[in-house]
Amino acid sequence: MGDIRNDHSLKSWGLLILLSLIWGSSFILIKKALVVYSPGEVGAFRIVTAGAVLLPLSMPRLKFLSQKQVINLIIVGLVGSFIPSFLFAIAQTRLSSSLTGVLNALTPLMVMLIGAFIFGFKITGKNAIGLLIAFIGVGVLVIGGTGSPSGFLSGINLYALFVILATVCYGFNVNIIKFRFVELKPVAITAISLMMVLPLASIYLFGFTEFSFKLVHKEGGWLAAGYITLLGVIGTAAALVIFNAMVKLVTPVFASSVTYLIPVVAIFWGVWDGEVLLPVHYLGIIAVILGVWVGNKRNSIRNNK
Repeated sequence: MGDIRNDHSLKSWGLLILLSLIWGSSFILIKKALVVYSPGEVGAFRIVTAGAVLLPLSMPRLKFLSQKQVINLIIVGLVGSFIPSFLFAIAQTRLSSSLTGVLNALTPLMVMLIGAFIFGFKITGKNAIGLLIAFIGVGVLVIGGTGSPSGFLSGINLYALFVILATVCYGFNVNIIKFRFVELKPVAITAISLMMVLPLASIYLFGFTEFSFKLVHKEGGWLAAGYITLLGVIGTAAALVIFNAMVKLVTPVFASSVTYLIPVVAIFWGVWDGEVLLPVHYLGIIAVILGVWVGNKRNSIRNNK
């Protein structure tokens, strides 16, 4: 019995670290893509690539869905993929990739609040303490700035609200998957939800933007499209399958804690790309990792339902 629990725990943490690496790298890919394409083009093409690559998995499963499941999957597609893809791209026109990654760590707080007030999810003492420590770490990272010698106040602007709104979307998404899709497998949730928003993204991308023209005629168009493809196929499609599997395996708070580790990866890529890592960032990173460990030690990994 102990071995089973250990395997369960190791699998959960393995998925958490893998997702941290994948999603933590998303912000630098968005940054590189925005050199050529507009935020709307980046967001839409990300959904198109992610939805298209999963079509062979989503199409055969449609006939087995009830009307209620279809509605919930459309909501998941919107709040879990479509809307955040646009919000993050818009935000990064005025925010560094590092700061965007840091602000994304607000997701567990949104999951906890939405889960408690709407879905009746019970937060344990360890969850609360861990969230608090990690949230303080995020605050230290934000206040410390992301490359500006004069610090946070000189660099932040209202575009941070786009990231915060995206974390609210993720908060709804995590709870909907956990409590409304007990009977559906993670692959089905991911593939079908992306398929639901694929037509909307395609119509916008090819009917209302200059994406096709930029792809062919603008310098760096193909390379930037490659970044978005990687973002869509790996950072959205593959990662969401992994994430949805983890959501069904563990508590929503543990699953969303991936966003506490994302800033570490995002800041690494930011520094690699020329963004300055200030000494205070190290304190924030330590607090973030400590918060994840405290908030998810032992009992918090189990499914409370």
